[in-house]
Amino acid sequence: MSVDRSPDEVLEEAARRFAPRIALALGFGREGCVLLDMIARASLPIRVFTLDTGLLLPETYALWRRLEERTGIPIEAVRPGQTIEQQAEAEGESLWARQPDRCCELRKLVPLGRALAGLDAWVTAIRREQTRERANAAQVERDERHGLVKVNPLAAWTAADVASYVTRHGVPTNPLHDRGYESIGCLPCTTPVLPGEDPRAGRWRGAPKTECGLHLPTRIANQQETERNAP
Repeated sequence: MSVDRSPDEVLEEAARRFAPRIALALGFGREGCVLLDMIARASLPIRVFTLDTGLLLPETYALWRRLEERTGIPIEAVRPGQTIEQQAEAEGESLWARQPDRCCELRKLVPLGRALAGLDAWVTAIRREQTRERANAAQVERDERHGLVKVNPLAAWTAADVASYVTRHGVPTNPLHDRGYESIGCLPCTTPVLPGEDPRAGRWRGAPKTECGLHLPTRIANQQETERNAP
């Protein structure tokens, strides 16, 4: 069993091995803000992009601008092929409420595939303790779905580790966290977490869905794809 290394070591080695064909997928959670800070402090040649679904919360867009100003690193916007209005015409209104998996596919999964094309590795902010689907994530692993290396520097960190780094280095984070929003995604699919609830209970509230699909293991992702396409 491999021994986990510090996130800084993982990032530095990944940059050495894969730059310039490596990028951080930034979702603007606490963890992603920490990784961006680490990349900036070490001046690592790692590109940064985010999936701009067109439905991010205003506080998230404001944090985007603030992080760019603080770090001097441009955060590239990767957008869906359709605007919200075009999607409504093609798929019907409020697709996120009726078919959240389909909405995530169109506004996140397909754009992610485009963003990763041509890369050899991508960096994510996932941690093992976040969900059961992420419990076995390695700090560096093969991403069979996308055919490249997936780097998870914070895989072994706890929420307390993340909070400690944020405080120690004064990392800007989304102010919604202070209002009960533990996991922040798109506006229609994000609500505050109530006391005693799982940190991801505020995502897709009322539905069994807890993942948008970006970080599902290949086996689970393939199973969901089969279920979506079943007659």
